[in-house]
Amino acid sequence: MKIPKRIASAVINSLKGGVVPRIGLPYITVGREQEINALLHDVEIIADGGASFRFIVGKYGSGKSFLLQTIRSYVMDRNFVVVDADLSPERRLQGTKGQGLATYKELIRNMSTKTRPDGGALTLILDRWISSVQSETAAESGLSADDPLFRKAVERKIYEVIGTLHEMVHGFDFAKLLTLYYNAYWDGDDESKAKVVKWFRGEYTTKTEAKSELGVNIIISDDDWYEYIKLFAMFLKKAGYSGMLVLIDELVNIYKVPNSITRQYNYEKILTMYNDTLQGKAQYLGIIMGGTPQCIEDTRRGVYSYEALRSRL
Repeated sequence: MKIPKRIASAVINSLKGGVVPRIGLPYITVGREQEINALLHDVEIIADGGASFRFIVGKYGSGKSFLLQTIRSYVMDRNFVVVDADLSPERRLQGTKGQGLATYKELIRNMSTKTRPDGGALTLILDRWISSVQSETAAESGLSADDPLFRKAVERKIYEVIGTLHEMVHGFDFAKLLTLYYNAYWDGDDESKAKVVKWFRGEYTTKTEAKSELGVNIIISDDDWYEYIKLFAMFLKKAGYSGMLVLIDELVNIYKVPNSITRQYNYEKILTMYNDTLQGKAQYLGIIMGGTPQCIEDTRRGVYSYEALRSRL
């Protein structure tokens, strides 16, 4: 098996630097069949409209991040959208100073697809969705793009997709922003498109700012960012992808939080995600979190310090 030169040098440079390569992983993946098969089984469940949640637990240097990257490239080949983030003192699942939102921003910034594996795929996904709706409409209706009825027909199709989001928490607002994006796309208004993307990225800090720039009275916040991840998963399925995989590494950063109440809030957020995936409240969504044995199993500060999680795991 011959490795393309570009990939070979990327792999060698990454390994030299002690980091996991972003590309070319199948060439150096050895002895991970069982783990990969278990995760790929989850991937099938997600593509069928289910959801899954896994912890990947291993000591430093045992290959956790490697396994996460491997699964990342596998699922992108299977038409999934992947978002990933490492937790840090500034990025948690919940916080009072925007740490939860910071994690959301990082996830969306790293949104990747097979054609855009290095992140920043949000605009590409939105544009691709609209142009595929346009081609479908043209094929089905036989109308040409400059026919006034064509835009109406495209709008009907767009509303069919976003109408299904309305029942979900914040679905109405999410759908409204997709409509704003579509109108800006149609009018060739790049400035308005950029504002909608800014909103989806969680970059509006006040409702006033969002109201004056977009006419919407809501912003993604520390408390509800995870609801938008569920909305994205549902939307991406409607936009022609197989589903969405969320990779969150370095859980040890929650373990290291000195304040026990803050830690409990973060573990509560993990419990919400875990319950959602098992109870069918999330669809087309997979979540994988990576951490060391200590940050999971320590009953004083780890994930196991939260009784409801310990009993489930």
